[in-house]
Amino acid sequence: MAKRGGFPGGMGMPGNMNNLMKQAQRMQRQIEEGQKELEAKEFSAKAGGGAVEVTVSGKKEVVKVVLSEEAVDPDDIETLQDMIVAAANEALRQADEANNELMGKMTGGLGGGLPF
Repeated sequence: MAKRGGFPGGMGMPGNMNNLMKQAQRMQRQIEEGQKELEAKEFSAKAGGGAVEVTVSGKKEVVKVVLSEEAVDPDDIETLQDMIVAAANEALRQADEANNELMGKMTGGLGGGLPF
């Protein structure tokens, strides 16, 4: 009488788990390498027609702020502050987008995680 259920080949489960673990470890290494590459990248954004430029790293740290002379008006500090915030937020959005794109490529549509 044939067994119902179970796995083809009898002891197929441990082999399949081994393969799954190796694939998960390989994916983890690829994600780590991709994240290191991403952290080394820089993302820049401008505001105020180019009067303000903010550059952030892939680690989402501000690394540079460039202001044109016309952006620095002592009578209108609020506008300069708004432009810096706008440029920084756009640069951070670009870094997030690059990270999400990397994760999408690495997980291959698994929904951001492994199915277990």
